[in-house]
Amino acid sequence: MRDESALLKNGGMTISDHDAYIAAAPERFRPLLATLRAQLARTLPDAEEVIEYNMPGFRIGRSIIASYAAFSRQCGLYLSPGTITAHADDIATAGLKATKTGITFPANNPIPDHLVEQLALTSRKDVGL
Repeated sequence: MRDESALLKNGGMTISDHDAYIAAAPERFRPLLATLRAQLARTLPDAEEVIEYNMPGFRIGRSIIASYAAFSRQCGLYLSPGTITAHADDIATAGLKATKTGITFPANNPIPDHLVEQLALTSRKDVGL
């Protein structure tokens, strides 16, 4: 059996686009990643889908507004540091873990739809766009 999490690391394989990234993710996370991608695309319609640092992201101009990732046990949404600070209470209320630039979540507790939208819009504003 192959180690699916290794596919998402720098040494595993080169990921060329969002579809390839989601396809290489652990199976239980694929629906979550597809939903997160769609939510971010709707919220940031003028953003370009990119792969930066082997993670799928949404870029406007030279700024990455939001990125997402899958790991062996959880997924993550990565945003500007100011976004995490501004929404710390909302993140905690949703029962999610936050780092300086990201929110991690297991398959059984995804980020609520309304919070994904708020986070993406705040991140966009935080980077001056």
